[in-house]
Amino acid sequence: MNKINIFGGTGFIGSKFCELYSDQVIINDRDDYKTKSDNVLYFISTIDNYNVHKDLHIDVNTNLTILLNVLEDIKNKPNTTFNFISSWFVYGQNENIPFKENDLGCNPTGFYSITKRCAEQLIISFCETYNIKYRIFRLANVLGEGDNKISKQKNALQFLIKEIVHDKDVHLYYGGNVLRDYIYVNDVCDAVYHCIQKAPVNEIINIGSGKPYLFLNIIKEAILKANSKSNIIDITPTHFHNVVQVKNSYLDTTKLTNYGYKCKYNIDTIIDKLVTFYQTHE
Repeated sequence: MNKINIFGGTGFIGSKFCELYSDQVIINDRDDYKTKSDNVLYFISTIDNYNVHKDLHIDVNTNLTILLNVLEDIKNKPNTTFNFISSWFVYGQNENIPFKENDLGCNPTGFYSITKRCAEQLIISFCETYNIKYRIFRLANVLGEGDNKISKQKNALQFLIKEIVHDKDVHLYYGGNVLRDYIYVNDVCDAVYHCIQKAPVNEIINIGSGKPYLFLNIIKEAILKANSKSNIIDITPTHFHNVVQVKNSYLDTTKLTNYGYKCKYNIDTIIDKLVTFYQTHE
């Protein structure tokens, strides 16, 4: 297999992928949109729906305009396979859980979610027009040490685990009675690499644990593992949260399993890793 040409190799997941497969990647500089291999893996993206409060353009510019610059370069390179990192957020206000790749009911809300779905559709249309191969990977919530951009808005669970380690109270919408799908960053990278090698092209593939985890139970487990004095406080969701977020979600990972990948890390191991990390690095 040709080396994998990485766009967006400095973010949390992209940098971990480049670390794990350092001898098999070519990493483009930030403003270099020229492809260096027939195998392209595209990570460039904003990270949450909250940019709308400070910059209306950033999600469009980052998630769409930059993408078009790279697509422009491969327009006359029919041997290219364009592998795109997307998100479960594209399913949006969809009550048909677990979310399946062939579900036509994607209804994203929020600028991040909408532009990620738009990016998917642009890629599919472009690749069909120019006879270029593609894969789209829709990731579940990704956890792992070294994510420097965790916040209440982005990677809320990991942010709260950090708070728990420091004995701070945790405030949960719906009292934590929501379902989520979590996957460790190494599993994400390994699954993407596995699919680039072995999965069919022109496919959308969910990458997650495929398991519905109750948020409240994870928080309680983290408090126990950290021997924390944190209290759990139920709070009412904000108006904006209700506008852009879905209450329950997890992914159907039948395709991923059928293509031969099984996650190595379960949620208990992930919590252990994160609690230990924040106890020793903060």
